[in-house]
Amino acid sequence: MKTIIVASQNPVKIQAVTDGFLLMFPDETFIVRTISVPSGVSHQPRSDAETVQGALNRATEATRRLPKADFWVGIEGGVEETAEGEMIAFAWVAIRDHDRLGSGRTGTFFLPPVVADLIRQGKELGEADDIIFGRINSKQDNGAVGLLTGNVIDRVQLYEQAVILALIPFKNSELYLNTRRISNPV
Repeated sequence: MKTIIVASQNPVKIQAVTDGFLLMFPDETFIVRTISVPSGVSHQPRSDAETVQGALNRATEATRRLPKADFWVGIEGGVEETAEGEMIAFAWVAIRDHDRLGSGRTGTFFLPPVVADLIRQGKELGEADDIIFGRINSKQDNGAVGLLTGNVIDRVQLYEQAVILALIPFKNSELYLNTRRISNPV
């Protein structure tokens, strides 16, 4: 039995991590624990680089606080302005074990201008969604992607694919022997 530490207490992120690990390693048994840790970036990351850094920071901080585990997972959602002045949304997943790192990014989608305007005014994406769609705490439910697709894709599904992509180096460890090493192993 392996232990996974999810650096969040958001049920969407916990479910996505659980589902992704079970899909990639169907013969394994996992215990999933959670811890709330800071991202070390803005509450609403506004670039790809800041978003991936937030996911890495969360996974790393979780390893520091709960070192007795097999995997540590950080997930960070972010937005970024395009050259055309539109805003896209996405998330990064970072997964660590004792000496390796895997990361994956979700699909990207364009936000409606009214949501993007609220983010430019300092709101987080989840808060902007709640205002526009008349919801409460949508980021712990279907999220912007669920609201915009009519739940054809919800936030769990969006994050689950990025978890799976981040697990590729762990599932294929013989192909990643000398890459994606962590400089400060646990």
